Amino acid sequence: MNLTLDLQQASQQPNLPSEAQVTGWLEAALAGRLDSAEISVRIVEEAESQELNGQYRGKDSPTNVLSFPFELPPGVPAEEMNFLLGDLVICAAVVASEAAQQNKDLYHHWAHMLIHGALHLLGFDHIESVEAEQMEQMERDILAGLDISDPYKGEF
Repeated sequence: MNLTLDLQQASQQPNLPSEAQVTGWLEAALAGRLDSAEISVRIVEEAESQELNGQYRGKDSPTNVLSFPFELPPGVPAEEMNFLLGDLVICAAVVASEAAQQNKDLYHHWAHMLIHGALHLLGFDHIESVEAEQMEQMERDILAGLDISDPYKGEF
């Protein structure tokens, strides 16, 4: 897997993951699915996350991860742009708060959120229960390969 990462850290939160960690987690998510990809990851504060969540999802609150798959401009052949996967926007404060509330290792939760977002960029979703089960199992499998326990364990 050949990943080109544009990492933008627009957050002052402590304990943000390193570029190497982000790259490793995304490569794990994409392994066997793509040969190469380009992804932008922007780590933001709550205000930016809330603004984007309101604008694109109609929800007036910050959220853990937003995924924006790349859309090919009209008239551009797909083979010229197939490596551009899209953008992930992750709210550091929400990720940290969720990790604490759920008694999860902070970096394991970061890994989960990046993998979850990458799967969305690949077109996977969790709106329908069957899709949710499939996506959650993919997340479990990828995380297990990184020696990270099931993030859904204990949820009903």
